[in-house]
Amino acid sequence: MSRRMLRPLAALALAALIGAGCSKTSTAGAGDNAAANHDKAVKFAACMRDNGVKGFPDPDASGTFTVDGVLNGSSLNPDSAEWKKALDACKDLQPAGFTGGKRTAEQQAQVLKFAACMRDNGVRDFPDPGPADPIIDTNRIPSLAGKDVRSDPVLRAAQDKCGDLVAGIVQKGRP
Repeated sequence: MSRRMLRPLAALALAALIGAGCSKTSTAGAGDNAAANHDKAVKFAACMRDNGVKGFPDPDASGTFTVDGVLNGSSLNPDSAEWKKALDACKDLQPAGFTGGKRTAEQQAQVLKFAACMRDNGVRDFPDPGPADPIIDTNRIPSLAGKDVRSDPVLRAAQDKCGDLVAGIVQKGRP
């Protein structure tokens, strides 16, 4: 069992992107660079799993990880000694822009605005996620405990109103 039983919401899965992306320009060799970044990110994910971080996700096709994907899938807290040991063991494979499972200060400020918006729009017990917490952890929202969060009308309505606050958190590292 992971450190938390988490149910991420698909509508927010693209929020808070971090990792080994590259700029989407049409310059010569950009595709080769993206492929190299993806290969490095895949090796990094495998290294993290080999060093005890069970459930560390593979990157998407662009070589990008999401903060929430890393936190939802990983068995270790990014503040733990075990996580730091694995990160140190894999440092040579660490993709450009990877923030170690935490949001940047700017991303965190935006996530806190999102949390306040969710509370203002009906999810009164929506928590403020920390820099190393998923944006939505249904175990920390008592009013949603035991519900199918994908069809909860209050959560969906609030998410529709507030989703733009986190949709713009896309930050990709450049090689």
